[in-house]
Amino acid sequence: QGYRVRALVRPGSNTLTIDDTGVEQAPGDILDPPSVAQAMAGCAAVFHCAAAYTFWARDPSHIYRTNVEGTRNVLAASELAGVSRVVYTSTVGTISMPRQGLGSRQGLAVEDSFPEAPGHLVGNYKKSKYQAEQVALDFAQRGLPVVVVNPTLPVGPWDVRPTPTGRIVLDFLRGRMPAYVNTGLNLVDVADVVAGHILAWQRGIPGERYLLGSQNLTLRELLQLLQQITGKPAPRWRLPFWLALAAGYLDQLIEGVLLGREPRIPLEGLQVARTPLYVSCEKAITQLGLPQSPVAAALEQSVTWFADHGYVR
Repeated sequence: QGYRVRALVRPGSNTLTIDDTGVEQAPGDILDPPSVAQAMAGCAAVFHCAAAYTFWARDPSHIYRTNVEGTRNVLAASELAGVSRVVYTSTVGTISMPRQGLGSRQGLAVEDSFPEAPGHLVGNYKKSKYQAEQVALDFAQRGLPVVVVNPTLPVGPWDVRPTPTGRIVLDFLRGRMPAYVNTGLNLVDVADVVAGHILAWQRGIPGERYLLGSQNLTLRELLQLLQQITGKPAPRWRLPFWLALAAGYLDQLIEGVLLGREPRIPLEGLQVARTPLYVSCEKAITQLGLPQSPVAAALEQSVTWFADHGYVR
């Protein structure tokens, strides 16, 4: 759109997504306030998307330092720099989900649904992001023009790491998903999430939250879409939650505790999946103009990108 863009880049980090794009790279780290302030100099607006998006870490305190203290550092620097707008990337995980049956699309979660007991949030990632979001909303009350966006589960190309959502696609492609659990989720094209961030900057109301999502699906429906795209058979066996959790705890003990590496079965993700993640994004659609691209097309782009970049044969 003609704007000059600068990205804060940690030394040694993967810059594949911004190399050769014209994006200026400023070395630094959100845990190093001077580098944040230096990178922010002269900027009119800030998009704070940096986070430890993971369901496991050897040292869980790193997740809190990055997500909570890092957010405080970025917003404090934004306040001092006098930027016109900050868009803070939170997560759907900070939204309180209503208890409902898997097949129900009634009583969808919305932006005003805060967890009644945040101490009961599952996992370090969700807890840290909830705390970070409270920091952002506190800054908004103090007068910093912060708009909060809450993406659901983005899918599409350029998932370099990959994210937990991308791992579902990869595990399916690699034949590492012999069964599935009975859960529901909301998927969104990552390009729509990008558009939602820009729209939140242009049209969002400071202090408000906007859910950036699209289609509510059961996990089984997601896997059936991947079957249609790839021709690979979707798993037919539904794993009882108690058995999936038992396998997750065992994997956590062996891989995480004894071997010190990331478990193959994301225990925290399983615990989150016990409650279907169905939401309504009507607020973002009507107030921001959030696009609603077909999720199936985004999944196809994800599959193609992973294949083209050597993640699968």
